[in-house]
Amino acid sequence: MNGNPTIKRVAIIGAGIAGLSCARELQSHGLSADVYEKSRGPSGRMSTRRTPDWSAGHGAQYFTARDPRFIQEVQHWIKTGSAAIWKPKLKVYEAGVWRDSNSEEIRYVGTPNMNSPGKHLAEELSIQYEATISQMQRRSGKWHLQCNEIGDIPTLYDVVVLAIPAPQSSVLIKDLDDRASRITATAEMKACWTMMAHLPHQLTTDFDAAFINQEIISWICQNRSKPMRQSNLWTIHGNPSWSQENVEISKEDAQDQMLKCLTSLGFNCEDAEISMHRWRYASGGLQNPMNFLLLSDIGLGLCGDWLNGGRVEGAWLSGLELSMALKQMVD
Repeated sequence: MNGNPTIKRVAIIGAGIAGLSCARELQSHGLSADVYEKSRGPSGRMSTRRTPDWSAGHGAQYFTARDPRFIQEVQHWIKTGSAAIWKPKLKVYEAGVWRDSNSEEIRYVGTPNMNSPGKHLAEELSIQYEATISQMQRRSGKWHLQCNEIGDIPTLYDVVVLAIPAPQSSVLIKDLDDRASRITATAEMKACWTMMAHLPHQLTTDFDAAFINQEIISWICQNRSKPMRQSNLWTIHGNPSWSQENVEISKEDAQDQMLKCLTSLGFNCEDAEISMHRWRYASGGLQNPMNFLLLSDIGLGLCGDWLNGGRVEGAWLSGLELSMALKQMVD
């Protein structure tokens, strides 16, 4: 063990893809991992917005797989019915001109919803939902956690893994460890305003989704183009730079600006039914990815897409590789 703390219990804060990947791998090696998640369900930014009338993926719109380990995982998701290949008709809009996309990348989506892979990963894990960890303290070689909803958590942990965005990690580790604080401080994350829109007067388009360049909007997608979706709804993402510059404006103002842009692109927004969501930490991360961070001397780990080049694949691999490093500590 080389002086490292003995690992018997691990707390993972965040039930996004990175945290779930880490927890699954630890559990497969017989290590006890408790996951704490502030939301009502798993998947983080691979989530789904539901109303009585419709549902739509309003976070990550699709994912790709390049690393052999993640390709194997995605194939497993497909076999379990949690994911499927998505073959959209893609266009690109730039400088007032529409053109077909030349991208031949294989794209995947969760099925029946974008959060389905996360739900699959969460099966048989110990997860406390609606539990916002507000404070961490290390005393006598153990981590003591405090939760907004529960208060002091009675279980003491040998290792804590932060599987949350860099700014949220910064708050928890402030004054705890300078090494981790320096890394979270260098991460540059941007917000994303997301609009889900039912456009009753919009005629059929000749594309399923489009990348929009140099506009307020950066992405538009027809929900029903994806496997196992029915709702006639468009998901529209704001440009990351515009979203970050306007992160504190009201939902109404963000909606007005995005609708004006959508109209300028040729969409009929009359009588539109709109639902807005602000992702405060949607994209970005370290300029030089490091996969994960493990401070074995104090039992503190960080994982997430922001440490590993972004993307769903980066998140999953980050959690996997951190869990393997923790297993080596035990071995």
